[in-house]
Amino acid sequence: MTVKGHLGTVLVVDDEQVHRYTIRSLLHEWGWDCVEADDGDTAVAAVRERPFDAVLMDVRMARMSGHEAFIQMHRINPALPVIIMTAYSSVEDAVSLIKQGAHDYLTKPLDFDRLRLSLKRAVDHQQVEERRQRGRPLLGRLETRIIGSSKPMIELLEMITYVAPTEATVLITGESGTGKELVAETLHRNSQRRDGPFIKVNCAALAENLLESELFGHEKGAFTGADRRRDGRFVQADGGTLFLDEIGETTSAMQVKLLRALQEGEVQRVGGEEVLSVQVRIIAATNRNLTEEVASGRFREDLFYRLNVVTIEVPPLRQRQEDIPLLVDHFVAHFSEKNRRRVLSVTPSCLKLLCSYPWPGNVRELENAIERGIILMRGDQLTEKSLPLQIQKHGEQRAAEKGPQPATLQEAERVLILRTLEETGGNKSEAARRLGITRKTLQNKLTRYDEE
Repeated sequence: MTVKGHLGTVLVVDDEQVHRYTIRSLLHEWGWDCVEADDGDTAVAAVRERPFDAVLMDVRMARMSGHEAFIQMHRINPALPVIIMTAYSSVEDAVSLIKQGAHDYLTKPLDFDRLRLSLKRAVDHQQVEERRQRGRPLLGRLETRIIGSSKPMIELLEMITYVAPTEATVLITGESGTGKELVAETLHRNSQRRDGPFIKVNCAALAENLLESELFGHEKGAFTGADRRRDGRFVQADGGTLFLDEIGETTSAMQVKLLRALQEGEVQRVGGEEVLSVQVRIIAATNRNLTEEVASGRFREDLFYRLNVVTIEVPPLRQRQEDIPLLVDHFVAHFSEKNRRRVLSVTPSCLKLLCSYPWPGNVRELENAIERGIILMRGDQLTEKSLPLQIQKHGEQRAAEKGPQPATLQEAERVLILRTLEETGGNKSEAARRLGITRKTLQNKLTRYDEE
């Protein structure tokens, strides 16, 4: 619904006329259209009558509170981003609304930079939600190297399909080894910037001074060894995507410099005065919980809000174990060709062990295990004996915990019945229900076991 030449339309709700006027003037200066409401009830009526890109609403009003107005707006349009304005003493009320679905809250007096950022995030987020509501896209159109057909992976691929065509900044979270870089690559390859550069920077791999030069470039003579001018990754990524991996490892000083680059779209080379404009989409990734990092003061809140427009969480391998056979097939084919080995098959016992292992190192650990197994294998089959020692020990431990396996179907049935009876504390009715048999059948089998 955004009018050409404008960022969108904001409904400003406040019973103080002077405050509404100040906000309206500011929004017009930034490029927003503005509609005013003097209380919660008139705001709800406005939302019923026409669409808005965002709502900026005070909590305390005379006739209808912001809390009640939000609840009614949320019923009318759950996707409408509502930003709450509140005095510091009423922050708990605003946090309560965030838990109920409000987009953000701002404390009075307003930080105008934070307001501008919050509105941008609201509209970017709404674009993603609108794509969701238009229906499930065809995943077959997604260009990706991601492997998986489990429910968590289908949900991940759907999220990528919604987000990739937008210009939204994306924060990718997940444990180490889950494939966050592959998600970033997929976002770029399916975006409007696919023909532009995809530049990757590992923020944890470089010291602060080297990272600054890597990101922003440097002038000749800026430091020892700088024998020529060099463009940084921001400039190299102009017109494309810049992937900042391990963003949670950056120092406070570097976070300030990154924030300025993201806010202004401008960078300066180390040792230089020239300001360079860049047009870059930012995708960041971390295995840290940045919300906790912000709360502890280790990560800047304003930078977090800049990065966290849309969050994509990559599931750990233990939550999608049904994908392991697909991944094993892929890695076996890749590493057998790479290492010039002939692999006809993976033994059933080896695959079973691979599927039962918890994979603390996720897909990266599985990949390394398969490559090691192919290099050390004897013959043309991949067996558990070629796998890393910790995986073999896991299999031995599981076998020891299970004890001797029943040799016959009757023995297996007996073990299952007695184990279920033990789990239910001797409750025969509950045990029969779990086993899917009648209580009388269970009693007959127990009597036979006693006789035997």
